Parts: sequence; C-alpha cells; structure tokens
Amino acid sequence: MTTSLEPLRRIAAYAVCADSDDRVLLVRASERSGTPGTWSLPGGAVDHGEDPNHTVVRETAAETGLSVAVSGLQDVIADMRALPERGITIHTDRLLYTVSVRGGTLTERVGRPTDLARWVTLDEARELPLRSFTARALGLPSSSDDIVPEEVPEFPSFYAVPGPDGLHRAQRFAAYAVVTDPEERVLLTRVSDGYPGAGCWHLPGGGTDYGEQPGAALIRELVEETGQTGRLVELLGVASHRDAASLGPEGYPIDWHGVRAFYRVVVDQPAPPTVADVGGSTCEARWFRREELGALPTDRLTEVTAEAVHAAQLI
Repeated sequence: MTTSLEPLRRIAAYAVCADSDDRVLLVRASERSGTPGTWSLPGGAVDHGEDPNHTVVRETAAETGLSVAVSGLQDVIADMRALPERGITIHTDRLLYTVSVRGGTLTERVGRPTDLARWVTLDEARELPLRSFTARALGLPSSSDDIVPEEVPEFPSFYAVPGPDGLHRAQRFAAYAVVTDPEERVLLTRVSDGYPGAGCWHLPGGGTDYGEQPGAALIRELVEETGQTGRLVELLGVASHRDAASLGPEGYPIDWHGVRAFYRVVVDQPAPPTVADVGGSTCEARWFRREELGALPTDRLTEVTAEAVHAAQLI
C-alpha cells in the first residue's frame, strides 16, 4: 500500500548532453539513492532560491566532473514515485535542459548518490534500466521499476516551512500562459487585494497540483481564472524568482522562491472572461488588444508578465 506514505514535493533540473559521436551522458544511481542501479540524466534538486540554470550546471559537475553550458530548455515534466522503504511519496517537477560540455574530465563518484558517469549510444541506453523521465527525454521506452502511488495524496497548494534563519520558506512550481485569440488579443488577469502584486495585471495560470502535469494544470487554471478553453502551442521557457520577504494573505513574511514554466496558448473560440474561483488570487480577467497592452504603464504589469509579453513580441 502507498496511500499512507508521507507526500513530498521538489523541483529538479537535468542535463540532456550529447557529444560529437551522438552519445548521451548518463549517471548511475548508487546504493545510497532511492533507485539503486538505475540510470538517468545528470542533475538534481533545485536549492531554495537557486535558478534552475545554475542547478543543472552545478549538479552535472558534481555527478560527472564535467563543466557544461546551458543552450536551451527541452521539456518540463512531472512525475510521482513511491519509496515505501523511506515512508514517502515524491512529486518531482523536472526541468530538462540541453547542454554542451565546456571542459573537465569524466569522473566516478564512489560513495555518492550517483557512482558512475558514462557516455553511451542510444542503442546502449536502450538496454539500461532507465528512469522514466530519462527514457522520455531520449525518446526511448521506459524500463523503470518506479512504484507509482495508487492514489494522489492530499498536499497543500501552498506549503511553507521554517528556514534555518527562522523565516518561513516556500518553494513553488507553477505554470503560466501567454494567451492569444484569433484576433491576436492577449488575455490577462488582475491580482486580488491582499496578494503580492495586488491590482497589477498578470498572466493566467498558477501553482500545479500534486501529481499534475504542468500543461494540464495550466489549461485547468485558464478555465478557473478566465472561463476560456485553450490549447497548448509551445513551451516558451522557465523563470526563477525569489522574494526574500514576500507578504501575502498569510500575514507574515515568507522567503518565497517561485519557479515558473511559461507556455504559448491559443483560445480558438474566445468568450467574455469570467472568474470562477471567486475570492482567490484573481479578481478580474480581460482581453487586451495589442495597442491597449502597449499603453499600460509598466507598474500595472507584474514583473513576470512584462518579461513574458516582451519575450513573445506582443508589445
């Protein structure tokens, strides 16, 4: 039974790295890990406040002895696995980055959670016991023996814990959308009073639920916040933002670290926006024509919204 296991969440970043011979870089989990003997992409957990771009570089160096440079974001996926021997179930939001080697020497890490690092061909990788997310990243069938929980455990959408300095910490993964319709209007939501950024216009989206894929979470949030049905077009990128003393409806400062995936979404049949989740962080939703969006003062947009609409060349 896996229903009584303690649920945990984490965010992790991994390197998809190929050499000039089209071999991929993999590491083997040691007896110190929760999945001994399995092979996966180099990478690991994102520390509080750490940019995932830095995580993947740091973790790859620690596990392989190689220095890498990030060249792009390949995918963002989520999965659950149960570790009965540890009494836990883990939901992991995994950010998969394409990287290239800058230098270093491939090194074995005896006595660490990963003990081997190897360059392997795809045919060789196909014969290895690959973690599911690694097989997906390489376009191979999964041979993982990961135990999937029988039911999705209950887990709060917001979870803050005391940090080493006594200040509460919260790390949250979320998915947001740059939403357009056939007339190239842009859909934005306004932040409710009592929440960080109150009164500003924001992108539709929000935190993902335990066991939920980011794309599915985004489409759900779009309906709840705006009443629109959309379709995912592409993954635009991932942003990391830390507010060392965020103040929200909790009423006390929180060292907040948000990691957000951004997508392009199209609403083919737009409707007048309606907010279904009354009393939440969204108080209004509205379609903006490009000239209206461009005329909004910068301080009327949240920081992430300004960055996203500029990156999407909407203003």
